Amino acid sequence: MKSNFKTDLAQEKKLTPLLDSYYRKHLKFYDFERVHSLEQQLSGIDLIFTHKKTGEAYFVDEKAQLDYLNKNLPTFTFELFCTKNETLKQGWLFDAKKKTQMYALVTNIQKENDRFVSCNITFVNRQKLLSFLAEKGLDEDFLKSRVLEHLGFHGKMELPGLDLRNEGYVHFSSKNKAEQPINLVLQLDFLKEIGVAKKFI
Repeated sequence: MKSNFKTDLAQEKKLTPLLDSYYRKHLKFYDFERVHSLEQQLSGIDLIFTHKKTGEAYFVDEKAQLDYLNKNLPTFTFELFCTKNETLKQGWLFDAKKKTQMYALVTNIQKENDRFVSCNITFVNRQKLLSFLAEKGLDEDFLKSRVLEHLGFHGKMELPGLDLRNEGYVHFSSKNKAEQPINLVLQLDFLKEIGVAKKFI
């Protein structure tokens, strides 16, 4: 098992011009600024959207499906935890240190001749998502307790309150990824239906 961290960073850098072209073309009410400060990036801010009239700013974290190029998946993964030396480490979804207000989920990334040519972007309101999960009883404490019971497991784990096929589940990657992430996998159409997500492109 090896980490794809450096490869992902290089891919993200190549993808950025395409994403910026979409924001410039389709953001009607907001200006955008790409963040270059490592400190801000580590706090979950890749972009700042500023409303043209009110001046209100929103912190956006881009998450791209770079492991699935030229594929249109109906789901997206939200990192709950990862494991290092058999120790559970905080993932980005419930990390209280993250200042993220919106996720820009980049999916259906199409690449031709080493060039990114198109993708889809779905915006997810982080607080609305966390509130929805809490209402379902799927808050951080509950999910952590369930995950601790299944450490070392590999594959899908069903959750109470979520339909496995049409809504979501937890996935353990214990055997195929170095970071051994434990992710909440949610259907994009479901996120739109419950009002926490909106398709941008």
